[in-house]
Amino acid sequence: MSSTSNNQGRVREASRLEQLFRPLDRLFETQAASGVVLLIAAILAFVWANSPWASSYSSLWETQIDIAIGGDYGISKSLVHWINDGLMTLFFVVVGLEIKREVLVGEISSLRRAAFPLAAALGGAIVPAAIFLSLNWGQPTSTGWGIPLATDIAFVLGILALLRSRIPPSFKVLVTAAAIVDDILAILIIAFFYTEQLRLTYLGLATVLMALLIAVNLLRVNRPVIYALLGVGLWLALSKSGVHATLAGVLLAMATPARARVISESFIQRGLDRLRDLDEPVDLDSSVLVDENRRAALRDLDSITQRAQSPMIRMEEALDPWVAYLIVPLFALANAGVQIDSGVGEIVTSTLGLGVILGLVAGKQIGIMAAAFLVTRLGLAELPERVTWRHIYGMAWLGGIGFTVSLFITDLAFDSSDNLTMAKIGILTASVIAACGGYLVLRTANGAD
Repeated sequence: MSSTSNNQGRVREASRLEQLFRPLDRLFETQAASGVVLLIAAILAFVWANSPWASSYSSLWETQIDIAIGGDYGISKSLVHWINDGLMTLFFVVVGLEIKREVLVGEISSLRRAAFPLAAALGGAIVPAAIFLSLNWGQPTSTGWGIPLATDIAFVLGILALLRSRIPPSFKVLVTAAAIVDDILAILIIAFFYTEQLRLTYLGLATVLMALLIAVNLLRVNRPVIYALLGVGLWLALSKSGVHATLAGVLLAMATPARARVISESFIQRGLDRLRDLDEPVDLDSSVLVDENRRAALRDLDSITQRAQSPMIRMEEALDPWVAYLIVPLFALANAGVQIDSGVGEIVTSTLGLGVILGLVAGKQIGIMAAAFLVTRLGLAELPERVTWRHIYGMAWLGGIGFTVSLFITDLAFDSSDNLTMAKIGILTASVIAACGGYLVLRTANGAD
């Protein structure tokens, strides 16, 4: 009896692990490949901005694009702001969906399992912010304290992909979970500390639209188009409210149902019925393309399959490739083109540049390692299977790769072009140092104690 119970327990655990790793495998593959595209876009932007054609780089992204509805309502933004405030909303939708999945069934679905990545992310946020503020306290540049807090998961997973068999799967899961918590912190920081003056009328409208999103979720409405339309309205309201519009993406993700509308028994029965229709004898001269009954069966099978997946999964699978291979690289192309007029040495040794570099490189290492040691010492968490302290040190190094969200926060923190340049050079410098350091540490981590 005991043996049977143990076997059943192992089967359930294997099933849970399979359920966990299936979406994570897709995430690893997509993010690792997109990291290469992102790197190419960043290099292209930097070279373009410092080439003889630098003026075309600036003029392209400063192109004004106006969208008006009637004569009373409209939005006018430069191309770079449409990318940062508009397209990047879809990036935050995907981030929000990943967070929701991890909270429901992933590595942060319980406090015990979340303790290690939560501690690592918190330590990796508090210490970098403290280092940055210690160098910039009382100066206008102090508003950039949120810049060294974020980690770019695409670049991190790209480096882990280079290491392949040297990295245990449990370490990849741990890094992803820590990055998810890191994203949560970044979103909260943007929401509470990088907002403009609030306009209560539009904020009230955004609240009503969010209530509608929650209502259609509770009513078990499973059509993604309904959530998309309400999400567009939420984005428009937030863009006028003073709260950064990209937060609409996270709110939309949180309101998107994780439940599938069709239960498995119904799905199987209806699918079998339609498969039988396809199996009926037909005239050899006819084909699926011209036989109406078979075409109807295929359409119904496609509809059943779509309805059997939750809107959350359908939305994530639809958006993820566009975000990974188009939107984020386009964001990098528009924002990583830093023109260097003065010496790099002068930039990186300024309090702003130094604060970003030390915050990302040293702050992440100190914060992540200290928090990880403390939470294991207190018995609140333990290292995952086959993960060593050298792996954790490598993760602490990789935490200093703060590209996409760090650049995003930089754009929110500063208006001065000089400060933007210094901060972006700091981010790029720190990211290169952290990537090289993390790769070297993890390359020697296999079998380490």
